[in-house]
Amino acid sequence: MRQVNIQIFGTRKCQDSRKAERYFKERAIPFQYIDLNVRGLSRGELDKVKAVVGLENLIDKTGKEYAKRNLKYLVHNIEEELLAHPLLLKTPIVRNGPKATVGYCPDVWQTWT
Repeated sequence: MRQVNIQIFGTRKCQDSRKAERYFKERAIPFQYIDLNVRGLSRGELDKVKAVVGLENLIDKTGKEYAKRNLKYLVHNIEEELLAHPLLLKTPIVRNGPKATVGYCPDVWQTWT
């Protein structure tokens, strides 16, 4: 079995983040959980994820944080906002080296192991 280096970026309140965590636990696949309330993505991590999924797919326009910051009405740099306010990210973001997904994507994760 290949070495997998799974990182899950999410929040404890996010149901899909918990489901992603459970998915890897049930399959005994080691992963690192990063709580976005504690730490966001670094610029390098954001660049790598953005390259795979696209910047527009990373920002949660339906989330509380987006509404709270009034970003719907403001001109903003998405990348800078995501780095400054990690709770704007759609969750979970699951990384495996150069691969990444946004949301609950067990079909994709299955191909990683």
